[in-house]
Amino acid sequence: MVENKNKAAGRAVRVGRVRVSLLALAAMAMLQACSLTPTYQRPELAVPQALAGGAPVAGAASDAAPAPAVADVPWRSYFPDARLQSLVGEALAHNRDLRVAILNIEQMRAAYQIQRADQLPTVNASVSGTRQPSTASPYRLGTTVTGGLAIPAFELDLFGRVQALSDAAAAQVLASEEARRSVHISLVASVASGYYTLWADRWQLALAEQTLATRQDSLKLLQLKFDNGVLNELDLRSGQSQVEAARVARAQALRAVAQDLQALALLVGKPVPAGWLPPEVKLPVAGASGEAAGQAGQDALKDPAQFVQASLWPGLSELPVGLSSEVLLQRPDVAQAEQALISANANIGAARAARFPRISLTGSAGAASNSLSGLFDEGRFAWSFGGSLLAPIFDAGRTAAGVDSAVARRDIAIAQYDKAVQSAFREVADALVARRTYAEQAEAQLAQAQAEAARLKLSTLRYDSGVASQLDLLDAQRALFTAQQAHISAQLQRQLAHISVYKALGGGWADR
Repeated sequence: MVENKNKAAGRAVRVGRVRVSLLALAAMAMLQACSLTPTYQRPELAVPQALAGGAPVAGAASDAAPAPAVADVPWRSYFPDARLQSLVGEALAHNRDLRVAILNIEQMRAAYQIQRADQLPTVNASVSGTRQPSTASPYRLGTTVTGGLAIPAFELDLFGRVQALSDAAAAQVLASEEARRSVHISLVASVASGYYTLWADRWQLALAEQTLATRQDSLKLLQLKFDNGVLNELDLRSGQSQVEAARVARAQALRAVAQDLQALALLVGKPVPAGWLPPEVKLPVAGASGEAAGQAGQDALKDPAQFVQASLWPGLSELPVGLSSEVLLQRPDVAQAEQALISANANIGAARAARFPRISLTGSAGAASNSLSGLFDEGRFAWSFGGSLLAPIFDAGRTAAGVDSAVARRDIAIAQYDKAVQSAFREVADALVARRTYAEQAEAQLAQAQAEAARLKLSTLRYDSGVASQLDLLDAQRALFTAQQAHISAQLQRQLAHISVYKALGGGWADR
């Protein structure tokens, strides 16, 4: 009877121990899942809900076209010029800034892998030996050799510190990927802008060379008239001034073209082949002979308006832009700022967890012997298991200050996110305004150039008839040259404004 009661009591004790063990495991599992990281919430956009001037432009796609579609327009479709496509493709393959951005991603991924590895125990192969005298008389020397597998201190992530650090590192990886997207998009836009800038400067150079040649021929006639006493010195000096002004414009255009070539070579990462550059611009000049002049040259000299009526280069298509500011979230710089905010938010959890106890486990299993040669032959099985608990009691406010620092960094990240959104809003708004106003300016400059061409034609007829003076003719020539230069500049700015809208809305990342 007593024996049965003892057996029953033993079973009850064992069952109680099992229950306690299960409860301990359950509590440990609950603690393992515990996280002190604040719940992340994306901040509200610190900008108006609608983009200024964000309505789709006339002639573009339907008014209901979604704004994020701009980011999905491939750069090969938006830039149909085969030369420009070759330049962009080569720049994406060889540009050093983009290469650095890609390598930064690899670095961040490696750092994340290192941080993530702390969530699992590390297993090492270990062989160690000691030789020391015995602590008992007669104090003989003894040798102990152990070998096997060892687990260094492994922290039980009871309060989510290791997980929070891993989440912060993962967000940094995503931020580096967004930084790479930003560099990619900027590179596409920079190559396209450099390409059209070079094309415009080649037009300016061709115009300056045409004007210089024409004015030099006119100066020869003026000099002849002056030598024969038909022309006064004032008109002669005015003609000389016109020639020197054209020579100055030609030198400026030559310098701009050379600098444009160097800028493109830097973007592409190597010297640019001539076949990838914009086509050379050749304008007929007075005094040309042979087929180079031809009927087209004669017509151009008879009607200067031919130059300003021609299309300088193919225009880029209009892009539909929605009204909602949510489109800004598609930009990589805004996404990068948000990932930095997510990382800072996760670091708060790690800083909070540092205020709680840390439990670390160590263990090893293998063989032990009194000699290295007999470790794996005669050695006996040996194992060890240990644990440690480290609980902060007094650290002069170090861990509390760490939490405050993490919260402050999170607040800084929020402010930087708001600034990124506001900067993106302004960039998009400025690009939309520039697209609209430069289109109007280009039309006005074209009309002005056409008017100045007609004025020069009339001034030439009046001068030939003796009604107008030489100064009137020179003034008309100077005004036309200035108007033509402004026309080229306005057309370039209109083209660059289209590129700015494409870039500001995240276009340029998609290839096909």
